[in-house]
Amino acid sequence: MLNYAIKRILLAVLILFVVMLAMYAMVFLVPGDPATVALGPRATPELKRQLTERMGLDQPILQQIYNFFHNAITGDLGYDVWSKRPVLDVILEVLPNTLLLGLVALAWALILGVALGCAAVVYRGTAMDRILGILSVSMISVPSFVVAIYALLIFAVWLQWLPAIGAGQAGDFWSQFRAVLMPAFAVGISWVGYLARMVRASMLEVMGANHIRTARAFGLPERRVVFKYALRIAIIPTISIIAVGLGSILSSAVFVESVFTRPGIGTLITSAVHKRNYPVVMGTVLVMTAFYLMVVTMADLLIARLDPRVRDVLKS
Repeated sequence: MLNYAIKRILLAVLILFVVMLAMYAMVFLVPGDPATVALGPRATPELKRQLTERMGLDQPILQQIYNFFHNAITGDLGYDVWSKRPVLDVILEVLPNTLLLGLVALAWALILGVALGCAAVVYRGTAMDRILGILSVSMISVPSFVVAIYALLIFAVWLQWLPAIGAGQAGDFWSQFRAVLMPAFAVGISWVGYLARMVRASMLEVMGANHIRTARAFGLPERRVVFKYALRIAIIPTISIIAVGLGSILSSAVFVESVFTRPGIGTLITSAVHKRNYPVVMGTVLVMTAFYLMVVTMADLLIARLDPRVRDVLKS
C-alpha cells in the first residue's frame, strides 16, 4: 500500500510538471503582444516596455520557465499585473466561492444520482427502469450553461425566488446558500445522470455475487439486500467517478460563474485571459490542477484501501 501511494504521488507530481510546461507553451503560442493587448494600441512604447518587464516576458523562455518553477515550489506565484497583489492572495480570495459551488453541486448530484441508480435496480426490467434511464441520459446531454440560462430565467426572473447574480452577502449563511442554489443546480445536473448510470451498472454486477444470493436465500427483503449488501460494494467504483466529477464540475464553473456573475475561479481566469494577465492565468491553472490531482490521488488511495481486490493486485 505504501509503495502504491508513493507511485501515485510521484505520478501526480509528474503530471503537474507536464501541465506547467504545456501551459507555458500555450501562452507563447497565443498570437499578439501581451502588452499591446493589455494596454491597447494607443499605449506608448515606454508603457509597453514597463509592462513586459513587470510580467517577466523580456527574459529568455528557459529563464522564465525556471523562475516560475522555482517560485512555485516556494509558494510564490508572482504578482497580479494590475492590482500588484500576490497572485496566491487573489486566488485564495475567490477560491472558497468556487469550492462551495462544486461541493454543493456534487453533494446533490451524488444523493439524487445514487437514489436513481438504486431505484433503477429495484425496478429493473420495468417501465420505471426505462423511464429512469431516459431521464438519466437526458440529464447527461444537457449542457450546464443552457441549464444555467433557463434556471436564471425561471427562478430569478419569472418566479423571483432566488437572486440572479452574486455570491451572497459575506458572513450571511442564508444569503450565500440561496445564491449558490441555481449555479449548483446547473453544474450538477449532468452528473446526476452519470452517477445514476454508473451506480446501476455496478449494482447489477454485484447483484449476481454469492453473498447477494445467500442473503436472498435467507428471505431478506429485496430493498434491504439492495441498500445494505449491494450498494456499499457497488459504490466503490463510483468513488473514482466522483473524483473526476469534482474536477469536471470545477471546470464547468467557468461558464456558470460567468452567467450568474458569481465571483470565483472561473470569473477570475476569464478576466485574466481577456487582459492577458499571465501571472494570474498561470497561477490559477497551477492551483486548480494541483487541487484536481490531489482529489484524484486521494480517491485512488481510498479505493485501494476499501477494495480487497485492489490490495491483492498491489501485493502481487
